[in-house]
Amino acid sequence: MPISPIITFKAGQCEVDTSSKPFKVKPQPEPGYIYLYSEDDLIHFCWRKRSDPLDEPELDLMMVPTDGSFVPYEYKTTPQPTSKTDGRIFTLRFSSSSQRYLFWLQSKPQSRNGDPSYFSPRDRKIGDIVHLLLQGEDVDVTGELATVGNTEGRPDDDDDETMEDVEGHRDQHSHRGSGSGGAGPDATGGDIREEGEGSREGGADGARAVSSSAPDAAAAVRNFLDSLRDQSGLSGGQRQHGAEKPYPHLNHLLPTSITVPMIDAAPAEFADALISFLPPAVIVLATGAPDAIDGKAEPSAAAVEAAKASLTLEDKRSLLKKVLRSPQFNQALGTLTMALRDGGLPSIAEALGVKVQNGGYIPGGGMPLGGGQAVEAFVEGVKKTAQEEKK
Repeated sequence: MPISPIITFKAGQCEVDTSSKPFKVKPQPEPGYIYLYSEDDLIHFCWRKRSDPLDEPELDLMMVPTDGSFVPYEYKTTPQPTSKTDGRIFTLRFSSSSQRYLFWLQSKPQSRNGDPSYFSPRDRKIGDIVHLLLQGEDVDVTGELATVGNTEGRPDDDDDETMEDVEGHRDQHSHRGSGSGGAGPDATGGDIREEGEGSREGGADGARAVSSSAPDAAAAVRNFLDSLRDQSGLSGGQRQHGAEKPYPHLNHLLPTSITVPMIDAAPAEFADALISFLPPAVIVLATGAPDAIDGKAEPSAAAVEAAKASLTLEDKRSLLKKVLRSPQFNQALGTLTMALRDGGLPSIAEALGVKVQNGGYIPGGGMPLGGGQAVEAFVEGVKKTAQEEKK
């Protein structure tokens, strides 16, 4: 299906140097575009090089409504010591995890005094539009952009069109030049620890999204959760009365610092067991033979078995680590946590075959467990179920 972006604008990726404090944000010089498009009622947040086709983004994040936020990074508003930035930087962060991405605007800054870190009304409007789209809001993008001008009376407009009609003009968009100004590869920012937690700073251990297999695996998890939202356990968002019991989220219990070493040491039997839980299309695509799918919703059982047989143990470990490191998988864990906390434990446990105490309900009542108690009950149920199956 052709991609039809809702909004496209010039932006580059940033990396964070955590070797010294305050941390330094290093904008990467590669010219690129941020663009958002809708598919199956979910927003995709993408970044691609300007030389790459529209349908081959380097970063493609399937966003759960309200989970993501897109806000300007302004050093004056941070509570921690920081240095002034040399460019306009936006932060994409998530309520379900400490993962985040930083991007710098590559269109020319519009400050009258030449301040490269100045966010113009147009810059802020772009950020507001992206943020609202990530919240699941309906936005009249063309109308919103029409309320602000490209420049504030400056004669040196760089002809940067914020909205770009990519349909039918893919070649034009793939080969457009790189606007100048905004920030350079040596631009620095301050300590951004308020964006995440210590061990995850700078998007450590897998900050880049996997653009092939991992999004498909995460999509399968997300589709499963979407199918549960219509059930009674999730619709009410019920939680038990009384003080909430603190308990870690699933994505905090399964950090890559634990899961990746486990995969590195996984014997063949364990790797095969984990691979069997991945969507069939993911397994087939991992072999580098997408023709085996042949446009079907699901590859044939024979194709899947052939793909498994062709993968070496190292190939299987590599595929599993890509899934575990992907931001989409981390977001999916966060979404599952929220579903459990909001009253979905009985439905989710039943669908997954997890035996939870009292069926996931409050003892002596018909209300589902909620909050941290629900997450704890789910984790304990998984452990108990696994132990029983092992016996």
